Amino acid sequence: MAKHKVFAVIGMGTFGKKVCEVLTDKGGQVIALDNDGETIEKMKEIVTTAILVDTTDEAALLKAPLDDVDIAIVAIGDDMEASILTTALLKKRGIPYILSRAVSEIHQTVLRQVGANEVINLEIDEGMRIALRLISPDVQDTIPLSKELSFAEVQVPRLFFGQPVKSIRLREKFNLNIVAVKRNVQDLDDVGNPRQREEIYLPDAEFVVKEEDILLVVGKNIDLEALVELE
Repeated sequence: MAKHKVFAVIGMGTFGKKVCEVLTDKGGQVIALDNDGETIEKMKEIVTTAILVDTTDEAALLKAPLDDVDIAIVAIGDDMEASILTTALLKKRGIPYILSRAVSEIHQTVLRQVGANEVINLEIDEGMRIALRLISPDVQDTIPLSKELSFAEVQVPRLFFGQPVKSIRLREKFNLNIVAVKRNVQDLDDVGNPRQREEIYLPDAEFVVKEEDILLVVGKNIDLEALVELE
């Protein structure tokens, strides 16, 4: 049987709590750490272990039972000093993989310098998604995978209406890969009432796209921009 991963989540704000809930729900072993006693008492009902500790105190952090932790998530938001110190001490402690939350580009840079393997910046990422959606209405949603690569939901360009995937040749023409197609389907429920539901298709070469479809594609941002600019 595969070993369940052990996660340490530091900082029980809204983001940290949600991470704990989802990881626990998916079967992960979760250790929650925070310096607020009342918060830790509440987290004991959700996670495997909840520990009251100041993670910026090296001696205190060394005593915390983190030897089996596979991944640490530093979810501290507003206190940049605490976030940076905690990340550095976790690195010194020998945690294999550290994911830290940043609230600015400078914060992001420093976190990487002190040992974070991965840094997420919710404000920048969400700002990018909203800006892309506003500037390109045909892009329903975008998830940045890196500075140059994104996963996007794109309205089918008019040029592709009624064409099979093999004729669109998205990979050859735009260096983009179609991962799936979202389509709203109208049918009847169990008692005969009309309903609309969303279906996800994994298209083969013969799959014909329709005007109302949404393409789920992955590729470079510059190539995504070229696709949505099609008339």
